[in-house]
Amino acid sequence: MEFVYGINPAFEVIMSNRRKIFGAFICDTGKPKIRKISNLLQSRGIEVQNVDKGQLINMTGNKYHQGVVLKVSEYPYVPFDSMLGKYDKLLLLDNIEDPQNLGAILRSSEVFGFKAVLLSMRGTPEVYSSVVKVSSGATEHLQIANDHNANSYAKKAKENGYTLISLDENGKNTIEEIKAAKPEKILLVIGGEDKSVGQFILNESDFVFGIPQKGRINSLNASVAAGVGMYIISQI
Repeated sequence: MEFVYGINPAFEVIMSNRRKIFGAFICDTGKPKIRKISNLLQSRGIEVQNVDKGQLINMTGNKYHQGVVLKVSEYPYVPFDSMLGKYDKLLLLDNIEDPQNLGAILRSSEVFGFKAVLLSMRGTPEVYSSVVKVSSGATEHLQIANDHNANSYAKKAKENGYTLISLDENGKNTIEEIKAAKPEKILLVIGGEDKSVGQFILNESDFVFGIPQKGRINSLNASVAAGVGMYIISQI
């Protein structure tokens, strides 16, 4: 069990109905959104306890609870093999080490239609409560796998007919080239800030593209670059 905190994350946990909720703890019930969450929980027969902010801080280890905490089952990962062929777009995160970046990327992936996300068993955080909070609860509507390393994901996806497209600042392919290929199934790979996409995956990629930049600062935050990359590929 773990504690999910924050208004939007708590609401999405309830609405997605993918986790078992063992308890709910709230304060500041005067807020309309918290009242709505409380009513939803009570309508499902879940006891809601009114507590003070100090108790919520003790539960979560931080002050960003926004007045609501749910005690829930662990995140429901999905086997990678069950995704193959079911989704025409997969997102692989390679060397994304910062939980804040991971949460922000997952929020964008839900927005841009990358519903199936692959997290490497090495070098990428799991879907902790802090990640759920940063994603604004988007995690609860995604299918996320965490059962292979990045290279194995890429290799198996290619074997199953996915076009492997990597985002890298040194990429030489253009978006026009990718569009002209008309890929039916896509595995988009996003790397981190300190470590980009691994060399094995870059070598195996059908296309490697970069984001054109015009400013003096020659790099984007990983989550911003990921959002731009997902938007570009979602238009193909």
